Amino acid sequence: MTSTLSGTLPAARIVAHGRRRRAARRRVVMLTLAVLVAAAFAVTLMAGHTFYPPGDVVRVVLGEQVPGASFTVGRLRLPRAVLAVAAGFSFGLAGVTFQTMLRNPLASPDIIGISSGASAAAAVAIVSLGLGGMQVSVFAIVAALAVSLLMYALAFRDGVAGTRLILIGIGVAAILDSVTSYVLSRAAEWDLQEATRWLTGSLNGVTWTQVLPALIALAVLGPVLLALARDLSALQLGDDTASALGVRVERTRIAVIVAAAGLIAFATAGAGPIAFVAFLSGPIAARLLGTGGSLLVPAGLVGALLVLVADFLGQFAFDTRFPVGVVTGVLGAPYLVYLIVRTHRSGGSL
Repeated sequence: MTSTLSGTLPAARIVAHGRRRRAARRRVVMLTLAVLVAAAFAVTLMAGHTFYPPGDVVRVVLGEQVPGASFTVGRLRLPRAVLAVAAGFSFGLAGVTFQTMLRNPLASPDIIGISSGASAAAAVAIVSLGLGGMQVSVFAIVAALAVSLLMYALAFRDGVAGTRLILIGIGVAAILDSVTSYVLSRAAEWDLQEATRWLTGSLNGVTWTQVLPALIALAVLGPVLLALARDLSALQLGDDTASALGVRVERTRIAVIVAAAGLIAFATAGAGPIAFVAFLSGPIAARLLGTGGSLLVPAGLVGALLVLVADFLGQFAFDTRFPVGVVTGVLGAPYLVYLIVRTHRSGGSL
């Protein structure tokens, strides 16, 4: 009896020590990401073609009138930065939700067709229907939600297998991208410029009218996903195991898909389909945190940081100003190729 206890206690201590180390690492990583997001947000407000000191920026944010800064910071930079955070957090949170639920790093909204649905609807609204502003955003939101539910219905057969949903999503994305290309090929020059700007993913000329819906969606749908985080982690173990643990599998899956697709829809409606943010945020957060624990909030912070930094680089790091979607596309495309090559060499399947 004594030998059994003496063998058990060190093992228990090792497990407890490992848990404490992972928890400490998680706290450090989360705090670091939050500080980096805050720092990038502050730099975005202060720096540009004209630099404003922190005191002037704080006064503008608090509602005071500061000559020059009230317009540049309050009207131009502040809504742009807030939308960058809201859209980036939404993309990161929704992307890692799909990747976790379907147990596949390729299962992000910009790969499996949800962003393509919003883009196709926006192109049709701008070019074929002559709509603009909020009307285009409504079309994009409805289309993204409809595409996500359509993919779920097509993939359902005694449950939803992750691989089946991904393959269906890739096929749906190809069809929708073809629709977008066809609509753009028939567009007039002005409509083509407007549609291309919207489809690229851009924060240029952002107003509070675009920011508020994205913020409200994040405030409503973000807590829904966080509340389902434990059930979402159980889905990684397979439907049978999750069901044995008390998870209502299909109900949880539908709720997760609707909430995550809603975040993507509203973020895309505000900023356009910023490429690869949803795809990159989860894997980066996983590398930083290691094993164990939910990736939802860390991936959201990574997404916000990616969009803030990419937008700032697109504005000031090159001779020509590039939309944020171009910069994130340059960052994300090589990682996608690397992921496919690495998985192929290891003998795994995507």
